[in-house]
Amino acid sequence: MKNIILSLVLVALVGIVYADNEGTSSSPSESPANEMVSFSGKVMDFASGEVLTGVEVTIEGTDIKTYTDFDGNFTIDNVKPGKYNIIASYISYERSLVENFEATNDQADVNIKLQESK
Repeated sequence: MKNIILSLVLVALVGIVYADNEGTSSSPSESPANEMVSFSGKVMDFASGEVLTGVEVTIEGTDIKTYTDFDGNFTIDNVKPGKYNIIASYISYERSLVENFEATNDQADVNIKLQESK
């Protein structure tokens, strides 16, 4: 008799916990749009000011990366607001680090200039 009552209590507790967690689950696709921001920018040669095509732009410490287009522009979408270190790297140029770039809805542009390797 004790085993039956204990089993019923256990099943009831599992049901309550499952029902409570059912409403609180969240996934990135369900998060509100205002929690994610995008930012963009342009990568240019430091000396000449010419735009650079195909530069790899990454957020340090993440797998998020993109490449510049034919006009030197890039966009990184769907990141949480906050401060990020942005790395731009390109063949025959020194790697550039933009520290503590604040990604918010207000600030959307970051311009990066790369110096040629010596």
